[in-house]
Amino acid sequence: MTVLPLSLDPDVMPFSEESLPTPNVPAATPLLDRDHSILAFNRRVLNWSERPEVPLLERLRYLCIVSSNLDEFFEVRAEPHVRACLEAQGTGPYTAESFDALSAAAHALVARQYQLYNDELLPAFAEHGIHVISHGKRNAAQRKWVQEYFEREVRPLLIPVALDPAHPFPQVANKSLNFIVKLSGKDAFGRENPIAILKVPRVLPRLIRMPAKVSEGKTLVVALSSIVRAHLHAMFPGREVGQFSQFRVTRHSDLAVDEEDVKNLRTALRQGLQHRNFGQAVRLEVSADCDESLWSFLLAQFNLPQGALYRVPGPVNLARFSQMVDLIDEPRFKDLRFTPYQASYPINLSTGQSFFDRLQRSDVLIHQPFESFDGVIEFLREAVADPQVLAIKQTIYRTGSDSVLMDLLREAVRRGKEVMAVVELKARFDEEANINWAEVLESIGAQVVYGVVGLKTHAKMLLVTRREGRHIRRYGHLSTGNYNPRTARLYTDISHLTADPQLTADMDALFVHLAGQSRLPKLQRLWVAPFDLHRNLVARIDALAEAAGEGKTTRIVAKMNALTDEALIAALLRAGSRGVKIDLIVRGACMLPAQVPGVSENIRVRSIIGRFLEHSRVFYFRVDEDESLYLSSADWMNRNMMRRVEVAWPVTHPVLRQRLIDECLVAYLHDGRDAWELEADGRYERVDRNLHAGEPGASRAIEAHGAQAALMGRYAFRGRGPGV
Repeated sequence: MTVLPLSLDPDVMPFSEESLPTPNVPAATPLLDRDHSILAFNRRVLNWSERPEVPLLERLRYLCIVSSNLDEFFEVRAEPHVRACLEAQGTGPYTAESFDALSAAAHALVARQYQLYNDELLPAFAEHGIHVISHGKRNAAQRKWVQEYFEREVRPLLIPVALDPAHPFPQVANKSLNFIVKLSGKDAFGRENPIAILKVPRVLPRLIRMPAKVSEGKTLVVALSSIVRAHLHAMFPGREVGQFSQFRVTRHSDLAVDEEDVKNLRTALRQGLQHRNFGQAVRLEVSADCDESLWSFLLAQFNLPQGALYRVPGPVNLARFSQMVDLIDEPRFKDLRFTPYQASYPINLSTGQSFFDRLQRSDVLIHQPFESFDGVIEFLREAVADPQVLAIKQTIYRTGSDSVLMDLLREAVRRGKEVMAVVELKARFDEEANINWAEVLESIGAQVVYGVVGLKTHAKMLLVTRREGRHIRRYGHLSTGNYNPRTARLYTDISHLTADPQLTADMDALFVHLAGQSRLPKLQRLWVAPFDLHRNLVARIDALAEAAGEGKTTRIVAKMNALTDEALIAALLRAGSRGVKIDLIVRGACMLPAQVPGVSENIRVRSIIGRFLEHSRVFYFRVDEDESLYLSSADWMNRNMMRRVEVAWPVTHPVLRQRLIDECLVAYLHDGRDAWELEADGRYERVDRNLHAGEPGASRAIEAHGAQAALMGRYAFRGRGPGV
């Protein structure tokens, strides 16, 4: 079949219903700071909480997502900044000055969060009869119910610690809820010990729905912190409670294990997990009205500079307010949520048809979450059930603690198939789940390996080996995302099913390398980090620069989650200076200077923040009419290129390649609703406009388009399969 290439020029719209003209796309500044870029990304996510057209519970959800993201930011990125401030460092990548600048940006973002929470979201909830009710606003019946709940569910788990030489400051776990209390009077032994700490166990829900019998026809939610606060006096009989505050400390939580010096990585990581909750403190959150004597005491206790103090006018654990979305579940509140989206069954698949028969004809692409991840699950299910399947090999990075795919691998072992699982134990914050899966699979006879010492295995591969007559044939699945059915409903990713003998042979060679650590042979289709992926990308970009210098028409469009690798940035800048037209769709951190006069006028950067988390990695290169497109598990970050096992692979079928160009690149270059453009001064400006405004000959007004909304509409009419 001959397919005419769909132009990647923004003058051509991917969807036939409308045709949008070129948006005005400015861009960025020379080398942008990575950490500030991460905070800027979260500011863009927070914008969804600010939009009045977004359903109210979803606005709260985005607010909580930002809080969760900030928690991870502090856990992973803040420690060297804090250390630089404490040591008054004046030179190097981290200084006291850089800490102050980052702290100011983080404080501004947090202040905006609580302003939204208090001044917009809570009043909007109240208009719907939904209240987060404080102690001062509870009537007698409600106070009685709260007291009974406290005595029954909370008090038995609380142990207050009054500080003295025999009772030192207790270990406070990462991100846990605690109270600091100033007491007057003397203890049972006649001694003065004015400071007490009360730790609130994690097993208790942070939000509780009050029953209808005391809610007066309203929907009342009470925070656990409010319940504890109202009954602090009961925890210190014979003492008078004076100043007090809730507080939460965030700790550096990146696990550091010397893989060269441990005999069993799994055992070492499990031991390390026990200490993660008690790493170096990097942030302290207290109530806005916390007395200076208390917060200064806590800063000294955790050895933190004052810039690490966040005095917040509301709950210190704002991320946990995502529970409210689940508590408000009545049908009458359905308008406060997004209309549920049901993914269509993959358009290139038919239910009941054998995957092996289908893949012998041609490859299959699944665009998640617009198409259902069920296609991938059913592929593995058929492989497990097929008596002709001899072996199954799979990488496991983030599958979740409850995974149907892991259950299928266990069933494959039970049926006598050879199962090899490459389990990445160091997947950040998924270590425990992956350790558990490794132990389960090993216990039933699967071959479990942990990749290569010093590298994370981030590649997403599933390989099935099948006997067909006198021949052995391989079938593979490659993906830009994880084998996690839950996140497959929330992240945009591309799954690629193939029986291509060259591509599947490369996958098999990589599995052999990961298991035996033998020398990786020369591969035919796969680019693999840390071996040749980085080098090949730089070479491809430089080749386009040479072609542009020869007067050829050149184009690069790359979609990824982050761009921080300086060698790739330098290659892009070289190419742009030679005349290559470059569009970068980078969801999160981006350090590249774009459209800076005299530096990068030919490079544009935009970020798409939508209902789904943008996660697919798609790289497009064109010289005149010769075009190539790669999918990848890797972002353009140094860690992905040098310290991980990653893969990129070409999509050569013209129909499938054109579909990816259409849906993953062109659609996003025309997004007029959820896109942000990086300006030359380093700021992101939201694209929120009718892209047809002022277009000569325009016959009617057309609303701004969002790429994700357009794709949801496109697949809504493709028919419903099992869905997700």
